[in-house]
Order: sequence, then C-alpha cells, then structure tokens
Amino acid sequence: MMDSVHIELPDEVKKIISTLESAGFEAYAVGGCVRDCLLGRIPTDWDITTSADPSDVQRLFYRTIPTGIEHGTVTVREKGRNFEVTTFRIDGKYSDSRHPESVTFTSSLREDLARRDFTVNAMAYSPAAGIVDLFGGQDDLKDRVIRAVGDPEQRFGEDALRILRALRFAAQLSFDVDKDTEEAVRKLCGTLSKISAERIRTELEKLLLSEHPELLVKAYRLGVTGVILPEFDSCMVTTQNNRYHCYTVGIHTVEAIKAAPADRVLRLTMLLHDIAKPCCRIIDSMGRDRFPGHADKSVEIADAVLRRLKYDNDTRRKVLKLVELHDEPLPEGAAGLRVFIHEAGRELFPMLLEVKRADIMAKNPSMRKDKLAVIDRVREKYDRILADGDCLGLDELCVNGQDLIALGISPGKEIGEILRRMLMDVLNDPSHNEKEYLLDKYVKDS
Repeated sequence: MMDSVHIELPDEVKKIISTLESAGFEAYAVGGCVRDCLLGRIPTDWDITTSADPSDVQRLFYRTIPTGIEHGTVTVREKGRNFEVTTFRIDGKYSDSRHPESVTFTSSLREDLARRDFTVNAMAYSPAAGIVDLFGGQDDLKDRVIRAVGDPEQRFGEDALRILRALRFAAQLSFDVDKDTEEAVRKLCGTLSKISAERIRTELEKLLLSEHPELLVKAYRLGVTGVILPEFDSCMVTTQNNRYHCYTVGIHTVEAIKAAPADRVLRLTMLLHDIAKPCCRIIDSMGRDRFPGHADKSVEIADAVLRRLKYDNDTRRKVLKLVELHDEPLPEGAAGLRVFIHEAGRELFPMLLEVKRADIMAKNPSMRKDKLAVIDRVREKYDRILADGDCLGLDELCVNGQDLIALGISPGKEIGEILRRMLMDVLNDPSHNEKEYLLDKYVKDS
C-alpha cells in the first residue's frame, strides 16, 4: 500500500535519496525513522534502503565507510552525520538464531521489507512515492500493536533477539503485542540462550528505561526472564507477608523500577536491590516473612548478574553500592549524615535518596507517609550541608599527604590513618577543617 502522507526528511536524507534516484535507483527512508515520524516522534537515526549495489553507493558519494558491505550496508557521511544506506536484500538461512549465513541483493523493495521484524518497522518513505506500507504497519500503529511481519515463528527463528525487541518496543511505545506474535515468543523464548550477553543487555536496558518497565512481568509470564534473568523469576513467586509490603518480591521490584527516575543506574539498582530475598526468606514465630541479610546477599547476586550481562566496572560499582545501602537507615543528625554521605560518596548519595524513595513507593501505601517524610528531612539537611560547603571527603580536607610528609612522616599506612582520623573529626564538626588545628591535634602532639 502506498500513502500520500508527507514526512519532512532532513536535508541530508533528501540529498542521499535524490542522488540515488537521479542515478536511476530507488531509495527510501526505512524502518524506525518512518515509524517514529508517523507517531509524531523525532527519529534518532535515519536509515536508507536502495536498489543500488554497495559499489554504486560508494561511487555516487564522496565520503563513505564500508560499515557492513558484505551485508549491503555502506555508511554515507553528509554534513558531519552518518547515514546507513543498505541495498535491498533477501536474507539467507539463519543457523545461529541471530545472523544470516548469506544475503542476496534484490531489486524488489517488497522482498526487502518482508525480511524485517515487525510491521511498524517495515515501512518505507520517499518524497516521490510517499509511504510504502505493504504489511499493515500503519493499521498496527493506529491499533497500537506490535505484530511480526508474516509468520512470527519464522521471524523469531531467524533472529531470537526479536523476541526481546517485541517486548521492548511494546514498552517504549505503550503498545500491546499481537496474540500470534506473543504465542511465538512463548514458544521460542528458549532460543534467547544463543544470543550474546551484550545484545540481551541492550534490549533489557531499553525496556527498563521505557515508560512501561512493567512489561517485565509479561516477559516473566511468557518465559523470557526464565532464560535471560532467572533470578527475577524466583522473586515473582516469593511472598512478603508483613506489614511493610503488599506485593510479591517480583511485583515490588517492578513497582520500584516504575517509581525510579528513568536513569540506567537507578533502574538497574531497583531491578536488583531485593534480588536475594528469595534465598534469604524466613518465616518468624508470628507467621511473618522476614529477609535477614538480604541487602548484602543481593550485592553478591547483583554482581553476578551484572557480570553475566557484561556491564562495565563503573556501572557495577555504582549499582552494587546503592544495593548495599538501600536498606540502611538514614541518620538525621548533621554529623551522622555527613559520615553517611562520605561513605556513600558525594556522587551516589543523591541517587541513594532516589533509590530509597522508589523502594518506599513500592511498599504498602499505609506505611509510606512517615518514611517519605524522613527522606524529605534528610534531603533538606543534605542541601544545607552542600550550601554550607561542609567537608565531605579527603579531597576537601585542608591537610593532605604532602603536608604530612613535609612534617617528617614517612609515606605509607600511617599517613592514611592520620588523614582518616582528621576526616572523621571534620565530618563530626566542619569548623575543625583548619590546617593548624588538625596538625596540632593529630601530628604535633602525637
């Protein structure tokens, strides 16, 4: 189906399409950029599909990069921006549930669109032809449905990552998943075990950062998390029978993710903050569920999950520290709060307040008011500490290691211990952050 809908293309995309058409080839913007335009969104990337062979694309444009030339993709650089231009193609057999063993270039736009994942991503556009929608993508946008192009089992059999992408797109776009597509997810989710951890991580993260991270529950019900995050499945069936909670651990986790700002570290923290509760659960003499030591154990399990998903060291460090501290009571006294901020880290403490707020919002509503009030009071005191310029770390101490060496103290553990004692003193009373006072007390009289 061709439609007269007009899409305002970036000048660079217009130029690429025009250049290809002037040379006698077909060319269209394709995929997610067309979908986003029809939804009134601003595309982040513009992909172009063409009947031109890669060699023709390289000949027609001055600056090109052979990004994936064996699969027909050449990157064209226009005005400092990169645009992927891919030849119409038919994919060969998929033996690894991810990559075609071969691709065949074709002159047919229909054949190229037919190999794509979902109908909403299988539309093309050019100023001359308008919207080319051969598989009902516009209807599915209108009905807010993610539907596989053609046979969903075939699409997922070609590329198992599409299973996660179906749920991710539904979460990002606030769409439902078509029933046949959903059934194919249930049937073939086991093939996700063939997909690399990095690609699983990318799709899971996009789902978590979406407006609807609760699609994680659908992923559980369809068997997807059993393959990519089995620790979450245990949480879904673990009760929390006590006055603080009204959900299973899994549903509490999802509600906490929803309550947290859409920040990667924060939402990963909420995903993993109670991940050890299933193995820490005990029932007390009153029949209540308790979870002694779950924060420390959650750090251990969270570390294993983050390593399995190939997260970088900085992300792991931040998430694990927040998981470690998520259940620690916040001191309301100024001195104790300064020590706590130092231990958490100036960078992470504001994030910890967000973690604690999200955790509270996912608990029994009748228990929230007083706990949220504590967060608000601590936030006010934290803001006052910052405004007053109180010392919160060794880098803000008015004495450093070089000062101690100049006084004849040999480099080593002794210097570290002296600085630590000075810092604890200053955290307790910021007015003590004076070089003369600290040296007199901790060096000259020692």
